[in-house]
Amino acid sequence: MTTHKHGISENKSQVGLQLIQVFLVGLTIGMMRTVVPGLAESEFGLGNQQFLLLTSFVVVFGVVKSIMNLLAGRLSDYYGRKPVLIVGWVVAMPIPFMILYAQNWNWIIIATLLLGVNQGLCWSMTINAKLDLAHFWQKGLVNGINEFSGYAAVAIAGVVTAYIANLIGAKQGLFFFGIVVIIFGLILAIFLIKETLPWTKLDNKNFALESNFGKLFLHASWHDKTLRSLNQAGLVEKFTDAMVWIFLPVFFLSKNLTLVEGSAIISVYALVWGGLQLITGALSDKIGRRRLIVVGMWLCGLGLLTIPYTNHVFLWTLEAGVIGIGMAMLYPTLGAAVADFTPPKTRGAILGIYRFWRDFGYAVAALTLGIVTQMTVTLNIAFLFAATAMILSGTYVLIIVPSNKNI
Repeated sequence: MTTHKHGISENKSQVGLQLIQVFLVGLTIGMMRTVVPGLAESEFGLGNQQFLLLTSFVVVFGVVKSIMNLLAGRLSDYYGRKPVLIVGWVVAMPIPFMILYAQNWNWIIIATLLLGVNQGLCWSMTINAKLDLAHFWQKGLVNGINEFSGYAAVAIAGVVTAYIANLIGAKQGLFFFGIVVIIFGLILAIFLIKETLPWTKLDNKNFALESNFGKLFLHASWHDKTLRSLNQAGLVEKFTDAMVWIFLPVFFLSKNLTLVEGSAIISVYALVWGGLQLITGALSDKIGRRRLIVVGMWLCGLGLLTIPYTNHVFLWTLEAGVIGIGMAMLYPTLGAAVADFTPPKTRGAILGIYRFWRDFGYAVAALTLGIVTQMTVTLNIAFLFAATAMILSGTYVLIIVPSNKNI
């Protein structure tokens, strides 16, 4: 009879395999983050002023991924983490082919829709599974190592795909890179990943929280002011990532940097974000979540605010690093803070609700920033708008979220 025990060290083999999984998931989204915005004009004729069309693929990604997060959490509580993970990889299979044979921008939008499904299902399952396996006092550490692995991969994929695009062409480079990553992820999920639902039954307790999903959604989204505050912070932080994903590649190209040079600067953001989460996730378990979330939101806002007013690669790299530090402080800590309020038997559902609002932020941010930029015909206003949103959101968390050792 198999004995299930909580703890990272007690389950190091499966935790390691799950880290490889999230690394592959990060590579999948990373390949779409720097090369695709560059393709908009060079391959599909989107002019410099067509900001709403440029943001459309991220709007679609945000809507789809947020819905998938919501469904994935609930489905995984019923059917298991592994089946949802496998489905996520299967859905991703057409993406490289759609990029390779894309005839217009609509193909990219549809490919991004499938990417949203993949990310919503696969990334959610990697963190849910590791939370299942870990001790309750390791939630921050688990979030940190998960996001480190995923966003280190995002950074690596951005630079590697930009380099490959220069060598053999953007479409061909994304195709070969993507197909290898997705097939490897699927094989790993099918043959090596174990189902982790049995671990959730070890510490299931009777909680007063209603298990009806509609009531859970209302509870997490509105009735509980602390969860509401954390959810809004998750949504608003996507203004930072949307700026980096959509507008930074365009901004750097407008400053006559090459795709590889711009990708290298953007990769600093992702590498700092990913690497420091190994520290910040565990640190939040010791000193509390709130101060890391608040300072992280403010740092991101200040970093965004300075980028359009500087004009040197060194300063842009430094600013990208500052934004990465801010994201490292807030990102794993937000997820861990939500998990502090989550009963094991509904952990997948409530974390899915948080991820719904967090990734719906992509759609809100991309649409809002696209409209603002289209109306003003300048990128500077988008940087100012996103920075203001981050600073105000962090202030709201400071006011609402209690200060104690857990959060």
